[in-house]
Amino acid sequence: MSSDNDFRPGLEGVVAVETEIMEPDREGGMLRYRGVDVEPLIGKVPYENVWGLLVDNDINAKMPDPEPHEPVGLTGNAPADLQAETARLSGEWKLGKLNEISDEQVREDLGRLSSQMMSIVARSARLADGKTDVVPDDVVARGRTAAEKFLLRWRGEVDPRHVKAIDTYWICTAEHGLNASTFTARVVASTGADAGAALSAAVGALSGPLHGGAPAYVKPMLEEVARMGDPERWVKEALDQGKRIMGFGHRVYRAEDPRSRILKQTAKELGAPQIEVAEELERVALAALQRRSPDRVLATNVEYYSAIVLDVAEIPPPLAPAMFACSRVAGWSAHIVEQKKTGRLFRPSARYVGPGERVVELNQ
Repeated sequence: MSSDNDFRPGLEGVVAVETEIMEPDREGGMLRYRGVDVEPLIGKVPYENVWGLLVDNDINAKMPDPEPHEPVGLTGNAPADLQAETARLSGEWKLGKLNEISDEQVREDLGRLSSQMMSIVARSARLADGKTDVVPDDVVARGRTAAEKFLLRWRGEVDPRHVKAIDTYWICTAEHGLNASTFTARVVASTGADAGAALSAAVGALSGPLHGGAPAYVKPMLEEVARMGDPERWVKEALDQGKRIMGFGHRVYRAEDPRSRILKQTAKELGAPQIEVAEELERVALAALQRRSPDRVLATNVEYYSAIVLDVAEIPPPLAPAMFACSRVAGWSAHIVEQKKTGRLFRPSARYVGPGERVVELNQ
């Protein structure tokens, strides 16, 4: 039995699950999924195979292609559309409860949902662009990878640089341990809810700016720095005003986020338009943060160069959380499968700190 002294706000450092999927390398060395170094895979296998590695523990397995489906009531707000439509699919497809169906059926449900979620985001993004028509399925089918199909469904055409940017970003952010959205997916899965409910709940958790939304703030920040033309002054003024410089520091890493390193290299290879100002701001910000907090490790995190890479693919900042969700369907799916096998409902304790017994006066 745990004592009251065990309480940790935000469950910081509390071990809630045992997993075989992934554990972030706290020293910032490598990014590994199921023990496999991810960096050498980039450019050799597409995202859908990484989905197979995470969900099936088989790099030769793949996330399936999306089946024909007509979303209902899309608004052009991709994160909201994704959450609502994923939840709706549970009823439309009559998905079974996780504690009542086989592991094989769960995997099939997750595969159908994962690929369809990418399709929903692409169609919502197309609507946000002011295009109300739908790209024909035969055109989308020309895509060889999930990233190509995504772009075809969104824009009706494919730019190889955009494909590489999106595919690399998706692979780098496909899984990252027990973060807020993954924990949400596991909590919902632990109740025996269907796969659509668990994935929809995860999207809701990811939509917050403290988890998943940060890349949307990086591009405007860089544009502001570029307009000022003085990164050192911008950083000093931001810190003096108590503002957070987006893209630096991480609750897990004690050193460089390895995902940031990979994405930075990709941004350089693709000639990202903001790479020069990004590198200069990074240099200045890291030095200033180190001076102000010498006892803390505040290295560049994944969100910083994610924004630069997504900008190569001309992803508008408001779409960033939904793009993150597209990548994270792999990790969420793997954790839902793993959680189902535990057969254990999450039921943490809470410490009551409210008033003692009291009497209230009622208005007569």
